[in-house]
Amino acid sequence: MIKALVFDFDGTILDTETQHYHAFQELYREHGSDLPLEVWGECIGTHSDFNPYEYLEKQIKKKLDHEELRAKKTERVLALISEQKPLPGIEDYLKAAKDLGLKVGLASSSSRKWVEEHLNRIGFLHHFEIIKTADDVENVKPDPALYLEAVKALGVKPHEAIAFEDSVNGSAAAKKAGLYCVAIPNPVTKHMKFNDVDHQMETMAELELAALIRQAEKLSKQ
Repeated sequence: MIKALVFDFDGTILDTETQHYHAFQELYREHGSDLPLEVWGECIGTHSDFNPYEYLEKQIKKKLDHEELRAKKTERVLALISEQKPLPGIEDYLKAAKDLGLKVGLASSSSRKWVEEHLNRIGFLHHFEIIKTADDVENVKPDPALYLEAVKALGVKPHEAIAFEDSVNGSAAAKKAGLYCVAIPNPVTKHMKFNDVDHQMETMAELELAALIRQAEKLSKQ
């Protein structure tokens, strides 16, 4: 029986991922270069050793001021994110979860400050009983720790929860933790193969939560 929902944040609730990529692409193009989506996509949903500023230097064969580039990129990405609204269907799912008496949590590889600031800005912070972030675990996604911490805090078992993810790293974490996982790729993760997820859809708006839960519970009985 499904008793809880656990949402990723970046790219699942708010499309911050695409805006990060756009901000970097603008920066790269100013220097006559390009950041391939396949390269950037590997970083999504986790903490990576990939340094986009070093990568740019290698592409143009020129030393750059990383701090100056980082400040410029941060200013641009925050401006782009401030224009974003919650992704389609997410608010309906959160309201439906309350009506169905489900517990609701969040598991993100980002920092608590980042997540809570943006949730507060879009008026969604109150929807979540618990929030687990990079501040709470030693290893972020694809390690299952964030999801294990989330379901533990919600007081449910992993198989009693549905995870919503936009990235392969996040989906891997949810499945390793034992949750039913729904992938909803964003524009920068659509090229990836989500081989191990239980269900995939373009947006939450295409299937009502009650129907998704029936599907998840049917699968669990097989």
